[in-house]
Amino acid sequence: MTANPRLLLVNGPNLNLLGTREPEVYGTATLADVERLTAEAAASLGYDVRAIQSNHEGVLIDAIHEARADCAGIVINPGGLTHTSVALRDALTGVALPFAEVHISDVYAREDFRHHSYLHDVAAVRVIGHGVEGYAEAVRELIAQL
Repeated sequence: MTANPRLLLVNGPNLNLLGTREPEVYGTATLADVERLTAEAAASLGYDVRAIQSNHEGVLIDAIHEARADCAGIVINPGGLTHTSVALRDALTGVALPFAEVHISDVYAREDFRHHSYLHDVAAVRVIGHGVEGYAEAVRELIAQL
């Protein structure tokens, strides 16, 4: 474990395509930009960040389980798994770490199926539709609760 407390940053399926995928919806910032922005926001408050992105649900669940050992909280953009994954919800509630749910776009202004989140009622923080800056906002709000 590092000298500073740590957050786990989790980005789900298709977020590796940030910067090129539907820029009219998600903007032109890349996943590397998101990871840097998140790390800078955390560092300004004395926290480190470990980042993971995967298109595979099990990989994300394993990373969440591992966070019990060395993380104080989780910032997660589950992508499409938001609307489908009870298993991801169970992993997050199972590790009992506070977490922030982040969505770059305003999911409530999009297709109806995007309006439901399996995480909304168990997330300590929710930041929706604030672009990639929402990650920094989520970090600040989550750390304020730790």
